[in-house]
Amino acid sequence: MAEHKRRKEWVRVLKFTFFSVSAGAIEIGSFTLLNELLGLPYWLSYLVALVLSVVWNFTLNRRFTFKSAANVPVAMAKVAAYYAVFTPLSTGLEHWFTASLGWNEYLATAVNMLLNFVTEYLYQRFFVFGKNIDNAAGRPRRKRGCLKTRQPLYNGTRKK
Repeated sequence: MAEHKRRKEWVRVLKFTFFSVSAGAIEIGSFTLLNELLGLPYWLSYLVALVLSVVWNFTLNRRFTFKSAANVPVAMAKVAAYYAVFTPLSTGLEHWFTASLGWNEYLATAVNMLLNFVTEYLYQRFFVFGKNIDNAAGRPRRKRGCLKTRQPLYNGTRKK
């Protein structure tokens, strides 16, 4: 049993990693578009790119990594609370890296993305979805039908 749980947790970490890499690609792509092509200020490019990647990452990880049926607005509020702390700290850190230490903007972003990856996994795993992991797997879907009568819209037979 312990081996099964360990294996399941490693699969969860791999899924989170895969989705985080895809979110990172969205963040870097949108950051590049906003910063290089549109010429927006660095901090604004970073914040917009971060929000886009967070929405992507939350959606996929909730559904596929943590398989959670947790209340979406509550879970998203918890994630928003994480970013209410992480975003100003990471923005200040990136500013310090680039303005004070002279780091390349992409290197500073990569360091923050790594910090975000580790801390967000732990936060989502144990706080956001901790008690609601794997409770959406195999959950039956609501049957669709007429809103008034709840009768199926199509029962498999055709009228001639």
